[in-house]
Amino acid sequence: MSQFRIARISLLLATLIAAPAVMNVAHAQSKPAAAPAAAESADKVSQEFIKLANPADIQPLLAAKNFAEAKKRIDAAAALPNLNPYETFILNRMRVALGSASQDDAMATAALEAVINSGRLTPVEQKQFIEALGNMYYNAKNYPKAVEWFNRYQKETGETKLRPYVVRAYYLNNDFVTAKAEALKDLETKQKAGQVPAIEELQILANTGSKSKDQATYLLALENLVKYYPNDDYWVDLLSRTRGKDNYSNRFALDVYRLQKVATTKMAAEEYQDMAELALLAGQPIEAKQVLDIGFSNGSLGTGNNAAKHKQLRAQADKQAADDTKNIGSGEASARKSKNGTGLVNLGYAFVTLGQFDKGIALIQEGIAKGGLQNAEDAKLRLGYSYAMAGRKEDAIKTLETVTGSDGRGDLARYWILWVNRPGNATAAPAQ
Repeated sequence: MSQFRIARISLLLATLIAAPAVMNVAHAQSKPAAAPAAAESADKVSQEFIKLANPADIQPLLAAKNFAEAKKRIDAAAALPNLNPYETFILNRMRVALGSASQDDAMATAALEAVINSGRLTPVEQKQFIEALGNMYYNAKNYPKAVEWFNRYQKETGETKLRPYVVRAYYLNNDFVTAKAEALKDLETKQKAGQVPAIEELQILANTGSKSKDQATYLLALENLVKYYPNDDYWVDLLSRTRGKDNYSNRFALDVYRLQKVATTKMAAEEYQDMAELALLAGQPIEAKQVLDIGFSNGSLGTGNNAAKHKQLRAQADKQAADDTKNIGSGEASARKSKNGTGLVNLGYAFVTLGQFDKGIALIQEGIAKGGLQNAEDAKLRLGYSYAMAGRKEDAIKTLETVTGSDGRGDLARYWILWVNRPGNATAAPAQ
């Protein structure tokens, strides 16, 4: 998971807080001036206050890191009797600067809360200081207070830029139930608005599912990561966890590999081997040969302790694929004579593996129409991803959206749609 810790802004605080206080004291010493907000008559400081804690004198102490002397003067001014609200306001601004410069977070946060709640800040300062206070609590790992101030920022400004930190603060505070609920709410809001959720938001959602052992939430987050930010790791994790579901049927093992083959840049050696073996068992030696050729060409197969087994499997696939390629044209008549459409579906997919998509898809359609299939919905799934592999995006989606099933078939149909709609696939092209 990528980190998005808010940067410490101590120096910014020191600059923002000390300078206005100096200006106000200077005005109070000379002649009346336009006061901020509506407290003109009250914005005065006594000579005793100025002698003890003139901000113009405090700033050099902070710059020299003479924090003890700065604190001594501020405390002395704070002990004066009958301080007015403006003097208290100036003292708190100086405490924020002192606490921030000396990394006394307790002093800085308490004073900053008082400054924000004083009603004396300009709108720009109010916005900056609320963000800074949330930041300070977040960096101090006081996550409940960070949430409080990040939420206040959004309420007062109408801006949502700190919203991801709210969810993350719940997560870091081990409140996974709330983090999940808030992350799901944000995901739904963004998707309804046609917006792409940030990858960090989806990673947080995935982690809340993982930490709370909520497999459904984890898979939802993973599906969205694959949807918006596909990479090999996300695809492999998604397909692996789908195979791990209690109701998953092993008859879709080859279907899973077919999706993994097109969705990832490279599979593991054992996955190439397993897929080839399953393809041979399914009567698809041409597909088995293609898979093994890829594994050998990228260096996954033909090396290591199983090199001899890989070569033996390749020789078997090469021989059967050559026979199938030679005789594939004569198989149509035989398939049509069958009492059911299974032969036509299998033959059609063989043509798909050869890149003869139109012919292959037509035969699969013919086989489905003929009927008598053991699992007609399985054939529809394969028709859907044959369209996808052919680059016929709209036909693929239309077909796959009709495929249901809780044994892995419905999941695979949905995942193929994710692949078809992957970023950068506005114009589909045949899968290689």
